[in-house]
Amino acid sequence: MDLTSYLVEDADESTLPLTPLGRDQLNDWLAGQPGFVAAWVQSSGFTGKPGSYALVPGNEGPLARVLVGVEDIEDPWAFAALPTQLPRRRYRLEGQYDRVAAERAVLGWLLGCYAFDRYKARESEPASLVRPTAASRDSVLRLAQATALTRDLINTPANDMGPEALGEAVRAEGKRYGGKTTTIQGDQLLKRNYPAIHAVGRAAAQEPRLVDLRWNNGGGPQLTLVGKGVTFDTGGLDLKSAAGMKLMKKDMGGAAHALALAKLIMDAELPVSLRLLIPAVENSVSADAFRPQDVVQTRKGKTVEIGNTDAEGRLVLADALAEAERDNPELVIDFATLTGAARVALGPDVPALFTNDDGLADRLAYASRTERDPLWRLPLHEGYRSWLDSKVADLVNVPDNGFGGAISAALFLREFVPDKTSWAHYDVMAWNPSAKPGRPQGGEAMALRATFAAVCDWVEERKV
Repeated sequence: MDLTSYLVEDADESTLPLTPLGRDQLNDWLAGQPGFVAAWVQSSGFTGKPGSYALVPGNEGPLARVLVGVEDIEDPWAFAALPTQLPRRRYRLEGQYDRVAAERAVLGWLLGCYAFDRYKARESEPASLVRPTAASRDSVLRLAQATALTRDLINTPANDMGPEALGEAVRAEGKRYGGKTTTIQGDQLLKRNYPAIHAVGRAAAQEPRLVDLRWNNGGGPQLTLVGKGVTFDTGGLDLKSAAGMKLMKKDMGGAAHALALAKLIMDAELPVSLRLLIPAVENSVSADAFRPQDVVQTRKGKTVEIGNTDAEGRLVLADALAEAERDNPELVIDFATLTGAARVALGPDVPALFTNDDGLADRLAYASRTERDPLWRLPLHEGYRSWLDSKVADLVNVPDNGFGGAISAALFLREFVPDKTSWAHYDVMAWNPSAKPGRPQGGEAMALRATFAAVCDWVEERKV
């Protein structure tokens, strides 16, 4: 969805001021207003409660301003509910804002304008916001559009977002910024030594593929992004229940995140050598489906016994992570809707972060706090590594016990990460189970802003 039209540069004759007021500021503000305004606001019941608002008329009756309950002016979601609640017209923020507060307000507004409208037209258009002078139009639109891309890709059902369409989405973004995209698919995966990707996706009508985008801006440090692109997950022969399968169009959410981060990096023209690897498959059931207790080869040469065909994401990521080693990257970041265990541990809003680099963990944690974009580090606990041992292969894809599922999945991936490379792995929900201001029910970008901020800081450090 294109959000650019909801951020305008100039006020017109219909533009109304938005006045943010906390509970402790309201009385002072009312004391400076004409009596009829104070009476109107008091009779409306407006108290400055966060998320509330009051339409205030002028002395001749027409609407003159909107009061907005805001306790924290840097809250990214402080204004997010307003675009669809207020009368459709232009609004401007009243008061003085520094860059952070102005850009947070605009970002929240724009994300509050988002709707997934591919199959159903929205009932009404949202209101527009005049850009505050302190806010960079490019910076805010960059984040808003990348978030919208993530949501759109995840929300699109598998009949329109299979491996082929996901590959085309990568190609389109690469072309937009001058990158080069190549694809290896079908039996070519076997010939080119990506056997795990082939094994997971071979049962589907659309061929499995590895989509590879390269973009270089000045030969900077090598950064490789990897995203799990399982466009639908039936569970394979270890078939999911109907309830468990209902949201599996979102199982390519890791790919959506990785592509959105690549888009941010390319749009900002960061001086890096960027590579994006998306193993795009559908985990289907057919006579050719891989089976429990099969032993699958991987690109790295390690063999994997299949304990459960519903633990397929880590298999396709294994080949992609092994391929990343070709460029000797300084940093590898992968995103995946990998385990329900991460959701049990942290709930739907907070992605689990695993990393082999404490300095990188600190950088990401700092960005999470400053960007108000939550994530939480979980440990790569060595004591659980033995759970991945197999009697017939180098590894098993899922332990027999039900403990620490997010940790054992991350430990599995670590087996395929390039040696001596800083690596971050996100286990994300990629979905809002319920709506909140600026965050409608459906596909969601999680830790995207924080990760981009951390990458910018990482790149800047390497300039010195």
